[in-house]
Amino acid sequence: MDDREAAAAYARADFSDSNQAFVNRVIAQFGGGFASVVDLGCGPADVVVRLARAAKARITAVDGSQEMLTLAREAIRVARLQERVTLLLGRLPGLPLPEHSFDAVLCKDMLHHLPDPQALWSEARRLGRPGAAVYVMDLIRPSSPLEAREIVERVSSREDPILKEDFYHSLCAAFTVDEVRAQLRVAHLAFAVEQASDRHMAIHGRLPGPAQPR
Repeated sequence: MDDREAAAAYARADFSDSNQAFVNRVIAQFGGGFASVVDLGCGPADVVVRLARAAKARITAVDGSQEMLTLAREAIRVARLQERVTLLLGRLPGLPLPEHSFDAVLCKDMLHHLPDPQALWSEARRLGRPGAAVYVMDLIRPSSPLEAREIVERVSSREDPILKEDFYHSLCAAFTVDEVRAQLRVAHLAFAVEQASDRHMAIHGRLPGPAQPR
């Protein structure tokens, strides 16, 4: 979302339920004892703020949109988390971050934006330490465009029309659970893939190597 109006519409939208559910699932699955976390596709940083309040990790928050990072910077300032959160403008693959430097690699609602989904899985393997936690949540593609429209109206009927249209296109661009499982087989990653809500899937596991203590 390089457009300022679209980024602002996204930031105004109420994703509190799914964002908090994402953080709760990460903590429940892996505990909160991370020293360093990278959040890929952080958007306006609502997930980052919620995670920083739940765990004492240092967080590197990455997004490909300067407009989103402007909103994220303000959210982090208001939450007084500048000392623990670093923002980075960048796109996958090939982020300017050192290899194997994070205890956890997180990503919410970005997989469907990637022309090549392997960019996410290869970058997760590159950035995470051996045994690092990986938790990804993304949309599930509905069975038809009509069903996608129905989901948009059920979930976000009162949201900005810009956001509703983007949500519709995101649903249509998303993957199925079986497609993500196939991606992981290609990437040689033994992660679990499960339906997390009526429109989200959760992908989680640890990178190959020694597991980090909880």
